[in-house]
Parts: sequence; C-alpha cells; structure tokens
Amino acid sequence: MDDHSHHHHAGSAAGSSGDSPAGSSGDDWAAMADLLDLDGEVLHAYLSGAIAWVHQVAAERPVRRILDLGSGTGNGALALAGRFPGAEVIAVDESGDLLARLRAKARERGLDRRVQTVEADLDQGWPAVGPVDLTWTSMALHHLADPDRALREIFAATRPGGLLAVAEGTAAQRFLPDDIGLGRPGLEARLQAAVAEHHSGTMPYLGADWGPLLARAGFAGVAERAFGIEMDAPLPAAAGRFAQAYLRRVRGHVDGALAADDLAVLDVLTGDDGPDSVLRRQDLALRGVRTLWTATRP
Repeated sequence: MDDHSHHHHAGSAAGSSGDSPAGSSGDDWAAMADLLDLDGEVLHAYLSGAIAWVHQVAAERPVRRILDLGSGTGNGALALAGRFPGAEVIAVDESGDLLARLRAKARERGLDRRVQTVEADLDQGWPAVGPVDLTWTSMALHHLADPDRALREIFAATRPGGLLAVAEGTAAQRFLPDDIGLGRPGLEARLQAAVAEHHSGTMPYLGADWGPLLARAGFAGVAERAFGIEMDAPLPAAAGRFAQAYLRRVRGHVDGALAADDLAVLDVLTGDDGPDSVLRRQDLALRGVRTLWTATRP
C-alpha cells in the first residue's frame, strides 16, 4: 500500500481515483514533495542498495541515457546520476512542482547539466524521450491507466541490450506496533485494509507481480529481487516526520471506511504536538518490502 508514491495526484480523498490534479492546491503538491523527500532520506540505504544492484546488472553495457518515469522529487534520478557518472538522466513526472524541487536538488549537487526534466501525463501521451539505455521507474507504474501500454512504450524507447528496472512496494509500509496504548489494538492493520480497499478499483496493478508484464511487453531475462526494509530504534531523525506525512496522506483516503474512534486516534498520532504524536513516540519502527524487477530489451 505504498500510497505515498501516488505523486501524480493531490492529497485529497479524490486524488487516487485517476482524476486530473488540475484542482490540486500548491499545498497538496508541497506535502507530496515533502513526503517523497522524506522517503528518500529515511530509506536511503534501500535506495542505494537498489541502484547498486541496477548498476551491477548493467555490468559492461554502456549507459549514456537514463530515463526515470514518475520521478517525483528525484530520489532515483539523482542516485542514478551519481552511480552512472557518464550518463544524462531524463526525469519525467506529471507535476511541475515536484520537478522544480528535483531541479533545485540537482543544482545543489552540481548535477544540473546532466539531469533534465520533462513534464508529462503518461496517461495522455508519451513524450519523445528515446532512445535510452536504462529506464528506472519506482512506485509509479501502478498509477497509470494502462501499465501494459507504458511497458510497450518503454520497450520501444530502449536500445537493444538496454535495461528496464521497475521498483514497487510489495508489502504494506508499517510504522507502529499492534498495541500503541491508545484505542483498540490493530489500528495500523485496519488502516492498511481500508486503503487497500480504497485503491482496489482504481489501481488494480497495485502490488502486482510485474515479471510477467515485463515479459509480455517483449523484455527478456526478467529477474526479481526483494529488498526487505526493517528499521528499529534508534531511527533517523526524519523518521517521525516521514511517519506523520505518510499517515496524514492515507488519512485522506479512509474517512468513510474507518470507525470514528480509529480516526480520532489517527488524528492524535499525526498531530504536531502531544506525547502520542508520531513525532515524539519512542516505539516507531519501519517495516516494508520493495521489490525490484530488471529485464533487458533483446
């Protein structure tokens, strides 16, 4: 249920139904950008491990042009630019706000000459970005109306021998123990179930096994690797803010689905102050699984 990856849309309850983000306020995009930045900061070890594996799979292949689809604020794009110093990176996202933050980070790191951005809604049309040697897409394909078409477009843009790497969340992201000392035990499990139900109609590919989909699009040598995320106290300083941003985001999707007492506890947990806020709790831990599929265009 990696709902925070839903960076195509605003943080409103309607935001995950595939509707246009035209009505989203800057506040929604700012909250989304903060969440994506925090994800990159807190899960830095996962990301560098995943990118290192992609680099290993690329081995001796020349990688000169890299595409990042659904780049958000650029965690993946900038890590790829660092890992492949000879390559240019094209970051594609639907949100100009997120791309602006990506460009600012690229400038800070002296990478702006090698990282370019393209604002595009992939459900509307495919930008002319090919040919590329490597495509990275993280927590993004499940948002598209037709992921099969997207994979065919990636295939067409990929040079023979080029690579595709798809990262998706394959287990719910968890922060809290079963009994948090407030309300009824099992709150986070009920929250996950409500969000999964909310997304089931609009994002049927959420949690999919992408391997067969890659093969169907023509890719060969499909390999899969799961990265288990298990972080316990002491957590990095940003972890509380990450939990708060994540839980606030999913809170917008479950109004009608969770009991009033659960919603009240959730509001206490995501508050800015009070001893029970996730910003101050001592019992936070982070659990999740992100799976990386890699494949080659023959």
